[in-house]
Amino acid sequence: MTITTAFTELIGCRLPIQQAGMGAASTPELAAAVSNAGGLGMLTATSDDLSADIDATVRAVSGRPFGVNFLMPFFDRALLDAVAPRVPLVEWYWSQPDPVLINVAHDAGALAAWQVGSVDEALAAVDAGCDLIVAQGIEAGGHVRGTIGVLPLLDAVLDAVDVPVVAAGGIGTARGLAAVLAAGASAARIGTRFVATLESGAHPTYKQALVAAEAADTVVTETYSVWWSDATHRAHRVLRSAVEAAEALHDEFVGDVSGDGEPFPIPRFAVRPPNRGTRGRIDTMALYAGQSVGAVRAIVPAAEVVRELAEGAETLLRGVESATKPSA
Repeated sequence: MTITTAFTELIGCRLPIQQAGMGAASTPELAAAVSNAGGLGMLTATSDDLSADIDATVRAVSGRPFGVNFLMPFFDRALLDAVAPRVPLVEWYWSQPDPVLINVAHDAGALAAWQVGSVDEALAAVDAGCDLIVAQGIEAGGHVRGTIGVLPLLDAVLDAVDVPVVAAGGIGTARGLAAVLAAGASAARIGTRFVATLESGAHPTYKQALVAAEAADTVVTETYSVWWSDATHRAHRVLRSAVEAAEALHDEFVGDVSGDGEPFPIPRFAVRPPNRGTRGRIDTMALYAGQSVGAVRAIVPAAEVVRELAEGAETLLRGVESATKPSA
């Protein structure tokens, strides 16, 4: 199945679905599964070994496109220089769009994207040279740049820029995908649904918490800000139950996580979400979730999520097209 948009034509994929870069959840297995299913899989530069992740993804996707997301509070310029020649797309989030960084991607032969939360940031991203932008509404899980809903933001951004726009925030169903495509987006960015997949690196307890949650169970907060360097912007959407559990504790540390060398402790209110190697009070950690969490009903393969969204959206869009055609 193919749904052709400006995004799919630019990226070279079959479906207008982008997997969000999601910290520990963004494994090579997840990125490859999304790309192989026709969407755009994404790795994250906060990985413990991004080079190895790229190697594994390249082997698994057989020439299909994927990208790498850089989160600016943890940005490493040397890492950008190393990976830009190896990936089809480089994407940044947080901070103001930087034309110097975008030029690095372009000089290496990669496309460049920036995730934004306002029309001003979208204009800055285009002025800086971005090939596409991601417009993030306040419904999104994880760190939230936007302050209004995705549809009014998308409407305003589409009027302001002439590059493909990916809609992000609270999109986790076929209806949501069809809605943003009908509104003019070239693709949808999906996060929470992909956290709760078999290929995701998120801790199993985290995934089950998403299965159990509804949209009203999320909250925008600044609770999980330990290790986050941007003191002026800390808003993020997580499960309310995690905030309540963390606030009820008085321990300095809530667990530890394995990595290079000995496991390192995780402070209470740390920004890092729990991955497969995390131990301790998982329920108190940063369980990021968007308002699409109500669509998470089971832990399934990522390809199944892609197929469900794309087939359902295509059916809905065809129905709208048929209903609006004038009769003969």
